[in-house]
Amino acid sequence: MIEMGVQYVIGMSSPPTLNQQYLYRARVNTSKTLQNHPSSIQTYNQDHHYNHHRKMPTKKVLIVLSDANSFPLKKTSGPDAGKTVDQPSGFFLMELAKPLQKILDAGHEVTFASPKGAEPVPDPNSESLLAFAGNFYERRRENELIERMKRENGFSRPRPFASIGDEELASFAGVFIPGGHAPLADLGDNPDLGRILRYFHKENKPTAVICHGPYALLSTKFAGDGDFVYKGYHITAWSDVEEKAMETLLGGEVEKVESRLKEEGAVMETGLSEKAGYTTLHRELVSGGNPMAANELGERFLKMLSV
Repeated sequence: MIEMGVQYVIGMSSPPTLNQQYLYRARVNTSKTLQNHPSSIQTYNQDHHYNHHRKMPTKKVLIVLSDANSFPLKKTSGPDAGKTVDQPSGFFLMELAKPLQKILDAGHEVTFASPKGAEPVPDPNSESLLAFAGNFYERRRENELIERMKRENGFSRPRPFASIGDEELASFAGVFIPGGHAPLADLGDNPDLGRILRYFHKENKPTAVICHGPYALLSTKFAGDGDFVYKGYHITAWSDVEEKAMETLLGGEVEKVESRLKEEGAVMETGLSEKAGYTTLHRELVSGGNPMAANELGERFLKMLSV
């Protein structure tokens, strides 16, 4: 082949442009360098590989949500004292949005699932400015993320648990369960969720839970051999102390996540670290106790997915 800029290349019907000449010379010079300096080949290949694979390969993450828009509250005061009422609830916005944003920013795909596929609703308290310490822009950003998920990721129509078979479960790299009181209503005793979580446990795949989300781990008792597969695990969840404070505000009694998990053999991590937003990692399970842990939980979950 005759070098561009001197004569036409065979098959060209017109003189090469300056850009064509530049690109051709660049390719020729690169080829000569690799031929004359074999040691450069390894460096070139490594750089080429790095430039094409800098991002973590896309993985699929299953996000488990509740169908409930309330949870059972046994009233201890007021006109309904002694009765069990439905207290409005749902997913806690920042506990879902913060880890979700990190998962999406890393380039991963998400699939939402719930017991029967009902549209998830936010916990009313989680949408208050108080929950965001007055940060209007942060609240708007997280609400916009949920609206985007409704448009693009089927958030309004989660996959029913029963529709996700064992073969499909193998395509997921991890599972995440956010909080809000809603899981108390329909996740702790769901056999299909128990089957799903048993799969992630058996395959040692990253599992993230936060606040009341750890209550869903109890579902493993309703599948398989009936054992609680997280017995002996160190877990951080919404503490009894925090729940008792909520009971005072609500004037009723709530089933306590910490106590229930402890009864089944989990080792509960409590105290100042839990209240300050620290997370606990034990085997494939990372857990956090309240909304303050949402960022750290998301970061640790991403690291687990990258392995």
